[in-house]
Amino acid sequence: MKNITISVDDEVYRQARIKAAERGTSVSALVRDFLIDQAAATLNVGSIHKREHEALLDSIRERHPGFSSADNLSRDELHDRDAIR
Repeated sequence: MKNITISVDDEVYRQARIKAAERGTSVSALVRDFLIDQAAATLNVGSIHKREHEALLDSIRERHPGFSSADNLSRDELHDRDAIR
């Protein structure tokens, strides 16, 4: 894995932080996903699937704005059927 450094103006960075917060992710993850999409588009592999996946995730996040994967049940809680009754 390679680390890269980029420079953007303050407003671009501010907008990227807002977009990342709306998606529940980081600016680094947004940039990484963008670069992956660009590489996939160059190879004509997977970019449509990724866009559909992102659209589905955005739709879920809009319908469930307070949801966070950090709120998931543990494996033990998930399989404890007595707790559900």
